[in-house]
Amino acid sequence: MMKNTLLLSTLTMALLAVTSLPAAAQQKLLPAQSELVFVARQMGVPISGHFKKFDAQVSFDATKLAASKVTFTVDMGSATLGTPEMDSELPKAPWFNVPKFAQASFASSGFKALGGGKYEVAGQLNIKGQARDVLVPLAMTQSGAVTVVTGVLPIKRLAFKIGDGEWADTSMVADEVQVKFKFSLTGVGKL
Repeated sequence: MMKNTLLLSTLTMALLAVTSLPAAAQQKLLPAQSELVFVARQMGVPISGHFKKFDAQVSFDATKLAASKVTFTVDMGSATLGTPEMDSELPKAPWFNVPKFAQASFASSGFKALGGGKYEVAGQLNIKGQARDVLVPLAMTQSGAVTVVTGVLPIKRLAFKIGDGEWADTSMVADEVQVKFKFSLTGVGKL
């Protein structure tokens, strides 16, 4: 009888612990409905690429911004510009140096509401071992159970040592790169 009571008590406490977790713990990125694009200029001509693999851990509550967090990782080896010749250059040392820096990451340090579904997220972006504080402007919309987060983050590629050596010449490849994102999430509460 004592064993059954102990087992029942343990199961009840475990069930209560699981059901009392905040909804934010169940927020998920929907990779098939999300995209991460980068646009640079080579000799004045825009070139666009994207990353095929990325992931996010999200805990967002519009009513508790101070407790909201996001961490994001990108598989740098998944970058593509759409042509085999260019794609074979991206993993090399002057560009992403994938053998040494397989992932890029972002970790938030704060959220600020700007009104109208717009937010500014402060955090640290780490690419190729170079960490920089950034402010990420984004907009959030909801349709049913899906929340879509969109934005554009301009970065300076040379601050992250992307395009070292002969490619550091900004007349060949511009320093500014636009990082455009659309992330679809489930489990986000009402905005």
